[in-house]
Amino acid sequence: MEQENGMASERREMVSQLMHYGIVNSRVLGAFLTVERHRFVDGGSRMFAYSDSALPIGYGQTISQPYTVAYMMELLVDRCPAGKVLEIGTGSGYQAAILNTLGYRVFTIERVAGLYELAASRFKKMGIPVQSRLGDGTLGWPEEAPFDAIIVTAAAPSEPRTLMEQLADGGVLILPLGDIASQQMTVIRRKGERFEHERFDHFAFVPLIGREGWRDPDEAS
Repeated sequence: MEQENGMASERREMVSQLMHYGIVNSRVLGAFLTVERHRFVDGGSRMFAYSDSALPIGYGQTISQPYTVAYMMELLVDRCPAGKVLEIGTGSGYQAAILNTLGYRVFTIERVAGLYELAASRFKKMGIPVQSRLGDGTLGWPEEAPFDAIIVTAAAPSEPRTLMEQLADGGVLILPLGDIASQQMTVIRRKGERFEHERFDHFAFVPLIGREGWRDPDEAS
């Protein structure tokens, strides 16, 4: 089988590298050992599935490097060990699969129709109980709010107020916040009508497109 011929050992190497980079949460490491990242990339990229690099998934988007996903998951698990999570930016579906393996009840939104359809097909084929929808992620999923956590997988130019309002009391919003070139990973925790902030390392994500994000460059002026 494919796993027995190298993919399982490559996942172990990936997890060892994550540990070397400073990821220590055993639940996070266990999820990365379990979820088969190669199932979320296609074609020539599959051989690089367990390298610590972002890979193209079509439509000008990428699957984030494993360390970036693990970094966000560790922030989440340390602050919200269980509950209902909204992911903004389904992409390949890999991070949603990680969230599911961690035991969260997962809702995910994708704005690119082709990616939404591919991810939904993967979830069905792999039996992953994730609820997904096509739409503007910056507006959240009001029918399912409040959420214990919201994870944004694209660069936000400013705090998305609609998403903040969809947090449960005590809930956390984790997102890269900044300009197009560089963003600072930020955790925003809701305390009633007050929001507390924690700021961490810098990353480079694709822009968060939507009403409360960056403008779609394909839209007519």
